[in-house]
Amino acid sequence: MSFAWPSPRTLVTVGIAIVAVATVGVGGWYWYDTQQRRVAAAYADVMTRAYAAQSPQAPSDARGRAAADLEQVIAQYPSGASASEAAYELGNLRYAAHQYAPARAAYETAIGRGAGPTVRTLARTSIGYAWEAERNFAKAVDAFQGVVKDLGPRDFLYEQALLDLARAQELAGRTPDAVATYQRLLKDLPAARRADDVRGRLTALGASAPAPTGPAAPTGR
Repeated sequence: MSFAWPSPRTLVTVGIAIVAVATVGVGGWYWYDTQQRRVAAAYADVMTRAYAAQSPQAPSDARGRAAADLEQVIAQYPSGASASEAAYELGNLRYAAHQYAPARAAYETAIGRGAGPTVRTLARTSIGYAWEAERNFAKAVDAFQGVVKDLGPRDFLYEQALLDLARAQELAGRTPDAVATYQRLLKDLPAARRADDVRGRLTALGASAPAPTGPAAPTGR
């Protein structure tokens, strides 16, 4: 049985096809890499201006212009790797301008764009601050409770989260809840940086600090 070798024309055609596919693949990779570099550069530029706008020496209109630039780049490149960080900074600019509802919307965007654990926690906490600034203490309590629920004594934001929750509970008139939160902080973190302040708040609320139960829990990972 004889074996039929492909003709030279067939070999050339196949070779051309392979080269064409390889060229398309390389071209696609190059386009993607170039696009990603362009997006990263756009975010880096606007974030640099946003940070500068928050300086005390920045012109009075710098924050407004930086916020507009952040909104534009987020809308233009919503899937960019830095979209969540940009949205978080946008929230901070809106918060500084006392635009609390737009600030919350920006923080929610940061959360929805796949923010990392730290940025996500900061954004959720900042939503609570925005509610608190509007004196909607019930909403602030809800926001801070959500943050505390997902943290533990080994998380470096745990102490601040409990302080925020207890403060909001006090402002909401939920004194027993605030006492319980302050006592929880001292129980979980007996060597907390703000331990003396917490004991002072407990005294002011007519409560006592819990007795030490063991060695101090670490406050960082």
